[in-house]
Amino acid sequence: MTNTQGETIVTEILQLDEKGSGQAVVWRKNELGNPKKLKLTIPQTLPGEKVRVTVDQPDRKRRKAMPDEILEAHPNRIEPSCQHFERCGGCVWQHWQYSEQLKQKTDHVKQAIKMQGFDPNLVNEAIGMDEPWHYRNKMEFTFAKDGSLGLHEQGNFRSIISLETCLIAGKEMVEAAIEVADWATNHQLQGYDKDTHEGLLRHLMVRQSFATGEMMLALFATEAPVAHLEKAVNDLVERVEHKFPQVKSLLWLENTQWADRTQSEKNHVLAGRDFIYDEMAGYRYRLWFDTFFQTNPTQAKKLVDIALEMGQPKKTEKMIDLFCGVGTFSLPFASQVDKLAGIEIVETSIESAKRNAHDNGISNTYFLAKDARKGIDQVLESFGTPELLLLDPPRSGAGGKVMRRIGRTQPERIVYVSCNPNTFATDIKELEPFGYTLQAVQPVDLFPHTVHVECCALLVRNND
Repeated sequence: MTNTQGETIVTEILQLDEKGSGQAVVWRKNELGNPKKLKLTIPQTLPGEKVRVTVDQPDRKRRKAMPDEILEAHPNRIEPSCQHFERCGGCVWQHWQYSEQLKQKTDHVKQAIKMQGFDPNLVNEAIGMDEPWHYRNKMEFTFAKDGSLGLHEQGNFRSIISLETCLIAGKEMVEAAIEVADWATNHQLQGYDKDTHEGLLRHLMVRQSFATGEMMLALFATEAPVAHLEKAVNDLVERVEHKFPQVKSLLWLENTQWADRTQSEKNHVLAGRDFIYDEMAGYRYRLWFDTFFQTNPTQAKKLVDIALEMGQPKKTEKMIDLFCGVGTFSLPFASQVDKLAGIEIVETSIESAKRNAHDNGISNTYFLAKDARKGIDQVLESFGTPELLLLDPPRSGAGGKVMRRIGRTQPERIVYVSCNPNTFATDIKELEPFGYTLQAVQPVDLFPHTVHVECCALLVRNND
């Protein structure tokens, strides 16, 4: 049926795409009467569901449309808990029972390694959370043009949903964000316009240690907290100090760049210090606004424990931690090996890793700010071939050149921590010619209600 708004179609969801949206295929006839395929992407739907959608420009090959009605629901469909779910881009699976989300994530990892010729039976069931809510220790909120604060609308980067709640962020973090939103409204401060590049307030980053309770509030603005903003700034400091004594770092960060990222050209400490303390697996870390640190501390601790169990570090061994960041894995492993070298291309992360090792009384580490391949070469010259190598690359993976360099290094055991099953699978395929066998893969869910899944894997060099 066609109307002025588009064509209404009833179809079945065949599968989910990499973003967690339903996929459907509709066969129609073109103007010559020949069959023509229309691929539909339908968010907030589940495999096997029958749905009705209204599709604009249905003559195209691919279209995206929200469901008008779920005609036949998946047996594990549930009512979303968050009032913002249908519009917000933060979560995609709140309408799916958590146990089913975990099954989907396990299957994703299995399919990824199967595509590269590995046995999917090596993949264990994904480890989930007992309470999969309020798990994030860091959130980045965005100011709308009118100064309201919230999260991006799903599929519309320029639309901001005003924040009333967020069920995946820490509760105190949300309360602090709402207070900042109220402050901005009271002082009639304008948000940044991505089209005209005008306006003052861009983002609010909130991060809190669940272990120490310390919180950071970082405001990103297009100018410094100068004289005409003195009244507003003083009020912000007073509000935060009165209502949120756990805030140990209140920052004003200048960002005049057009790119819509939480970056800073000049930092101003309004109250407290420029970092907060966090703890994980019994080790203490300093976190600055731009420090990469696992955003789900509960599950990250499990990931560290799994890596230790798989790696079986020994006091007589040397180890390389590749893409080591600020030392999340380096410190727990360093306590159980003879020597550890951490390699990371981001110099600020290496400085943090050195400081974190010192703060925790760890003296057998060597941290190097270098590209992965060159870093491996330099480490091999200084202390020889390691028995154990761990890598935790970004979502894009380590890449073939780095993996082949690891293969030529010939460590006895390799522990690969990944946040992207697809790049993980292609990376470990590179190790097969060097005599490595995949022993086990353990998925861990660090991001409930999203499509993302982490995994930890062990590869062992064949003795022959």
